[in-house]
Amino acid sequence: MAQAYLTEKGNGGSEHEPSGSRFRRRLAALRGDRGIWRRGLVLAGLAVLLSLVMIFHAELPNDVGNLGSLTETFLPWLGLAVPVLLASAVYRRSATALIAILLTAAVWMNLFAGLVTDKSGGGGNLMVAAHNVDADNPDPRGTAESVAKSGADVLALTELKGSAVPVYEKALAGTYKYHAVEGTVGVWSRYPLTSSRPVDIRLGWTRAMRTTVATPEGDIGVYVAHLPSVRVKLNAGFTANQRDNSADALGSALAAEPLRKVVLLGDLNGTMNDRALSEVTSQMRSTQGAAGDGFGFSWPAQFPMARIDQIMVRGMKPEASWTLPRTGSDHLPVAARLTVKK
Repeated sequence: MAQAYLTEKGNGGSEHEPSGSRFRRRLAALRGDRGIWRRGLVLAGLAVLLSLVMIFHAELPNDVGNLGSLTETFLPWLGLAVPVLLASAVYRRSATALIAILLTAAVWMNLFAGLVTDKSGGGGNLMVAAHNVDADNPDPRGTAESVAKSGADVLALTELKGSAVPVYEKALAGTYKYHAVEGTVGVWSRYPLTSSRPVDIRLGWTRAMRTTVATPEGDIGVYVAHLPSVRVKLNAGFTANQRDNSADALGSALAAEPLRKVVLLGDLNGTMNDRALSEVTSQMRSTQGAAGDGFGFSWPAQFPMARIDQIMVRGMKPEASWTLPRTGSDHLPVAARLTVKK
């Protein structure tokens, strides 16, 4: 009798009510709630809009402030809206919003779940690394020593300040016997370099180069590039025309490369989702997408939000891809292990 009294007290149950009874009572209450499908329509609409943006991001126009490229740069971060909308739907007790948000979550998982998992393997006979060292780096020597400890066989550096080049050359000389610098980019290698030359990416000064690395498994064409920066301005949106033109020129150079095995290293100032890099991404394979552990965000170093530093390959198999410890730069170094066959 006492138990029955406590269960029925106040018509709302009590802390002594068995959990199964509470669940059945609340489920019955929801079934009787006629507003469960009418509430939360705005939340449902937001969820549908978010899904459409993720599915059709390639259709977003770039005519106004390069909106499409801006969205694609930070596309994975749209997933942060899902738990916020989900909590709101539960609070509102809206079945309509809940279903729409679960579908949005499914869309995000379909696009990015493969990047969240660890796809790295244990193979590989060539390690490469790339780092935007930052022209204003207060500790170029420490940066050079840090990336040299990575064990990379081929190291590409971008945003090299002219006065700092001798510092990098001296700091890296003990690890890398061969190196070549063109303008503000350079390659350091354990293996001989030949045919080093600038690559014209339509800037008027040199921020890209090409060299041949003579590895034990044969010659590899190595490209190093630092595409122009992009800016987000209130009156102009995502200004990236110069970057886009340089990406097209780099894509043309890669298409004309005679060697079958090619590596592209550097700061492309864009993610693999950005349609503006399609001339490059359509013919090269991202090591992070193929063999990375997580998203591998590389910029800004203090709180990485985007993968704009890339290692891309053709004619080789990516085995692992990761970011290296932070240096004095505003970018994180990136590295990859590759399998190169003769």
